[in-house]
Amino acid sequence: MERKEFQAESKRLLDLMINSIYTHKEIFLRELISNASDAIDKIYYKALTDESIEFNKDDYYIRISADKENRTLTITDMGIGMTREELEDNLGTIAKSGSLNFKKAVEMKDGYDIIGQFGVGFYSAFMVAEKVEVTSRAFGDNTAHRWVSQGADGYIIEETEKKDPGTQIVLTLKESSEDEDYDQYLDEYTLKRIVKRYSDFIRYPIRMMVSEYKKKEDSDDYETVLEEKTINSMVPIWRKNKNELTDEDYENFYSEKHFGFDKPLKWSHMRIDGMLRYDAIIYIPSSAPFDYYTKEYEKGLELYSSGVLIMNKCPELLPDYFSFVKGIVDSEDLSLNISREMLQHDRQLKLMAKKIEEKIKDELMDLQENQRAKYEDFFESFGKQLKYGLYSDYGMNKDRLKDLLLFYSSSERKPVTLKEYLERMPEDQKYIYYATGDSVDRIDRLPQTELVKDKGYEILYFTDEVDEFAIKMLHEYGDKEFRSVSGEDLGIEEEEVKEEDKEEGKEIFQEMKAALGDRVKEVRFSKRLKNHPVCFATEGEISIEMEKVLNTMPNAGDIHAEKILEINPNHEIFGKLKSAHKEDKEKFELYTELLYDQARLIEGLPIEDPVDFANKIAKLM
Repeated sequence: MERKEFQAESKRLLDLMINSIYTHKEIFLRELISNASDAIDKIYYKALTDESIEFNKDDYYIRISADKENRTLTITDMGIGMTREELEDNLGTIAKSGSLNFKKAVEMKDGYDIIGQFGVGFYSAFMVAEKVEVTSRAFGDNTAHRWVSQGADGYIIEETEKKDPGTQIVLTLKESSEDEDYDQYLDEYTLKRIVKRYSDFIRYPIRMMVSEYKKKEDSDDYETVLEEKTINSMVPIWRKNKNELTDEDYENFYSEKHFGFDKPLKWSHMRIDGMLRYDAIIYIPSSAPFDYYTKEYEKGLELYSSGVLIMNKCPELLPDYFSFVKGIVDSEDLSLNISREMLQHDRQLKLMAKKIEEKIKDELMDLQENQRAKYEDFFESFGKQLKYGLYSDYGMNKDRLKDLLLFYSSSERKPVTLKEYLERMPEDQKYIYYATGDSVDRIDRLPQTELVKDKGYEILYFTDEVDEFAIKMLHEYGDKEFRSVSGEDLGIEEEEVKEEDKEEGKEIFQEMKAALGDRVKEVRFSKRLKNHPVCFATEGEISIEMEKVLNTMPNAGDIHAEKILEINPNHEIFGKLKSAHKEDKEKFELYTELLYDQARLIEGLPIEDPVDFANKIAKLM
């Protein structure tokens, strides 16, 4: 037996490994299983270059066994094993990776890839173990060696016996405390959960004794028996040929990964070969999770490196406006950081994210064009997010998203795209018209829509608070500018005021403006009203709906749209105003206030003084 010290630098790194590098302690099992898989891969590679070696994949596996009584967890592989020198080089010098050296020395063939790169993963075992014992016999060597360490104090190495080539790692777990539960790593269900989460797609069987509830022979009673079973799936669905897979396979995978309780509307299976090779499966859900439009929702795709889970949700792979997409990405070419929990090069992520984004857009357009009912269901759940995407980042993504939008149409009585609206426009129509409100029914009854409808022009109904912000960012579609039916200029107004009313109206409106003060910018005749007596128009960038939205935001201040009170010159109410103006100034002021309040109610704005409003109605009655 020989005792050796770690070098000073290795002691510091080991302390860092135990306390800082890994986010979750359970990662230790992922690292040890990955190392075991690497060891079997090396046997496979030797078999490719040495005809005397027979490699039958079915004969190779990784075994996990827990001994609660002795508080030990054992991971055994049938891989290439290590000589004494390799034990010292790979385990005695922290951060020297045997896998990385092997990877550099040979060109891996037939899709096999060595997972380990940094040589630090093994030391993650010390996060949960007070002692680590490694027994290994190298392939082709008759002598085995044991390496034992209790942490930074150093290690011993000695000759021992082992029947077969391969490596066995025995962890003696730390005692549990109030802050840390180490006992859980001896629990069958916890171990299965960790394996399924991180190492489910390791290409070799991971075997473990598991409890099975079985009926006793010659009896109706049941008993719990222990059986050794393979607990990982091995071949991930994304590595299979698409023609081997059915819709049910993809839907089952969606369910198994807990991407949602719904059924996906659509999915895409991608296989990219180029400077960066990767496989991906992306899903478009049919309904939004309960927390989707909250701060608690986390976007991201599962990120794997050679079948090993690196990140449960990698947000960099999805733009915010496609944050509803679920799925996985797996690549053998990722440059990972020391803990294998992050990428070292953003460029790799950006390349993958760009391709994935293009694919999502293509899939959504295909759904819109070929399965319209499904697309409308999708848009009902996630359309608001696309609109936020169009509005955010100063409209940087508007060209990418504009064709995905749907808005309810006044003429079609259903959601339509901007392209469909444009294709139906009459030749004499200059603008794309829209109206805003809380609901389709409310917008449908707005007085401001009368003139546009009378012209036979289609109106888009905006019912989401983000709609108008998004459209103002878009500004136009094709070569047609967007115009609000409540805007100052519709481009279709006709002069319908009698000459004798013009001069009298000017004096009346001046007095109405004086009575209303700063509550309105102007009072004037309406060129848009046909049957209704009064409405608001707006001037400037802030509309009444935008005023409502902005004033609900924290620290918004007191934001007001520039409101113009419009009076229909052809409605009998104008005659009442004229009479009151000449004969009864008190009644004239009463009419003025009530018309202003009526315009507010039409817009869904609160009455400024409900008691005063009720008294005015009573007085009029």
